[in-house]
Amino acid sequence: MTGGPRVDDLLRTLAPQVVGVLTRRHGDFDAAEDAVQEALLAAAAQWPEDGLPQYPKAWLVHVAGRRMTEHVRGEVARRRREEAVAAQVPDDRRAAPPADEDAAADRDDSLTVLFLCCHPVLTPQAAVALTLRSVGGLGTAEIARAFMVPEPTMGQRISRAKQRIKASGVPFRLPGPEELPGRLALVLHVLYLVFSEGYATSTGPELQRVDLSVEAIRLARALHREVPGSSEAAGLLALMLLTHARSAARTGPGGELVPLAEQDRGRWDAAAIAEGVALITATLPRGPVGPYQVQAAIAALHDEAATAGETDWPQILALYDVLQGLADNPVVALNRAVAVAMVHGAGAGLASLAAVEADGRLAGHQRLYAVRAHLRETAGERSAAITDYRAAAERTTSLPERHYLTLRAARLAGESGGVGDDLRH
Repeated sequence: MTGGPRVDDLLRTLAPQVVGVLTRRHGDFDAAEDAVQEALLAAAAQWPEDGLPQYPKAWLVHVAGRRMTEHVRGEVARRRREEAVAAQVPDDRRAAPPADEDAAADRDDSLTVLFLCCHPVLTPQAAVALTLRSVGGLGTAEIARAFMVPEPTMGQRISRAKQRIKASGVPFRLPGPEELPGRLALVLHVLYLVFSEGYATSTGPELQRVDLSVEAIRLARALHREVPGSSEAAGLLALMLLTHARSAARTGPGGELVPLAEQDRGRWDAAAIAEGVALITATLPRGPVGPYQVQAAIAALHDEAATAGETDWPQILALYDVLQGLADNPVVALNRAVAVAMVHGAGAGLASLAAVEADGRLAGHQRLYAVRAHLRETAGERSAAITDYRAAAERTTSLPERHYLTLRAARLAGESGGVGDDLRH
């Protein structure tokens, strides 16, 4: 969508609400989602020129509803009746819904749509794509660019996801109390993946896609409002805020990667940090403690340090010990190895890293090589560090990361000056 920041933000907020209205009314999520995409495109083209309608949601419901009617096949009589009614309306700029429209149009079904997009019948990757389209209001082309795949490929992926939901026969409603814990965990995971892809884009020339990160934060904030009793929903929102707060300082003038220890902390978003710290401070004592809350607490310790040298690494290591007990995740173990090195020295960090390597789940992963290169450099193992930096550079699909790792290897080989002291960014 290219209607300007204000219009884009409004459309993204309204998109899941309108999908919800039409799905509830017609019982067809697939057709409703397609019709809403067409209405969003029409709004993005018309609203910047003509101004916002008095009732934007009603405008979208009307236009998308008409698109749905036009696309229905095999129900000719019904379509003709509805077109006869629509013919009495002046045009798409009608400001209010017809008097006989059902009360569902006033209901905000955003959360229901989010849960539907994160249904267990879908893979996490499919759920991410469908969430960005149906809840985030992004077009298929935008999502395809974000994940560096051709638009037809992404279109097919989204279409298959919608067909799987349709075939499952899942009702359009929020999960019941007995389903909610398991379903909520998947929703949180999908939002975390959306944010992560925005914060550290996996492929391509850009280090980050700030629009994806911002969209994930918006959705996480809405989810937190809807389930205020979930400590992990609060923890995820805090983690996103505290991590995203560093975004402006993570790249240099040419888009190059700036590691955490070298970032200008004056460019960090103080308001986001304050909000995230307040949120996690209020949430942790309430319990139960989960992985997102612990990660948020770690992010808060980084953000609250005035300089890299003032970072409370012993406390961070203690939190990684807690996190490792909550989640058997090799990436957590990898990050813990860095914390071990910062507290007990590079030798101890390399010993911890050896256990991660022996696990095998990160075999060949660029981050394993990058962390080992950093620890070997710190330990004075110059030649081995150069080899690992180059191996990490060869394996990453992010161009800024590749350039950064290649430069570190070159500098260590004597082509230029020194290096920083922390690879995490």
